[in-house]
Amino acid sequence: MDHTRLTAAVAQTASVLLDTPATLDRALSLIEEAAARGVQLLVFPEAYLGGYPKGADFHIYIGARTPEGRAEFKRYHDAAITVDGPEIAQLAKACARHAMHCVVGIIEREGGTLYCTVVYLGPQGVLGKHRKLMPTALERLVWGFGDGSTLKAVDTPWGKLGAVICWENYMPMLRMAMYQQRVAIYCAPTADDRESWVSTMRHVAMEGRCFVLSACQHLRRSQFPADRMNNRLPEAPDTVLMRGGSLIADPLGRLLAGPVYEQDDLLVAELDLSLVPQAQMDFDPVGHYARPDVFSLRVNTAPQDAVRLGDRNDG
Repeated sequence: MDHTRLTAAVAQTASVLLDTPATLDRALSLIEEAAARGVQLLVFPEAYLGGYPKGADFHIYIGARTPEGRAEFKRYHDAAITVDGPEIAQLAKACARHAMHCVVGIIEREGGTLYCTVVYLGPQGVLGKHRKLMPTALERLVWGFGDGSTLKAVDTPWGKLGAVICWENYMPMLRMAMYQQRVAIYCAPTADDRESWVSTMRHVAMEGRCFVLSACQHLRRSQFPADRMNNRLPEAPDTVLMRGGSLIADPLGRLLAGPVYEQDDLLVAELDLSLVPQAQMDFDPVGHYARPDVFSLRVNTAPQDAVRLGDRNDG
């Protein structure tokens, strides 16, 4: 295997709302399609398995909840998965069959709490996971907060592989935590389909001197019926709810694929990993350009459940 060359892809597609088995079937089909095109690394969008609840409010407002909202959350909770569950096992088996790595956005269920999570898969199985540290805006109503224990990038034959989810990419210290691990392949599953996202991804590629692979869903109203989840969205069935914008950028910020809008797609690009040290010749964010005599970053990698209420002394 040539460890300096990698065929990578991002999948621009939608979940089947509240139907995890159907979404899993779609993911397995995309893995088959990608393998037929020689893909060795495939990235899926944020919250792909479990679903991104676009426009939903779960009837929550300050100081009150409703029985209808609780019932809706229960349906969303039932669509979520666990990392050690059968869905991830099937994806891992497909990766093993095709000697492929995958980065999959899921809604992870742990007890009564849901997390927006990315799972790293390789031919040998589950390599790790990352839970979104900071759910954005009303996402905080239904998703728990991740912690530093899942900020660890994973090893691949082509270098370190990491993932930063959606608006975590606007957290400078989190990006630096990835750069400190010498991430060569930086994945950004997202629900942000705005034009500004492309600028963000190109900036991250240049700042981190890494390849950036961003996957966003292409979702239309007909795939997100109101009778399955209350939401505040237009009723016309062809209304675009998420228009995609998936892309692949190289370490100098050049676009290798995408962005593509308003259609399903599998964007494929050949990555030359020798570009990483070439790009670092004049800018290495954690090397000769870091100025550790002036700046430093400490990352708390302890799991949040390691901090017990009884251990606190804050009054």
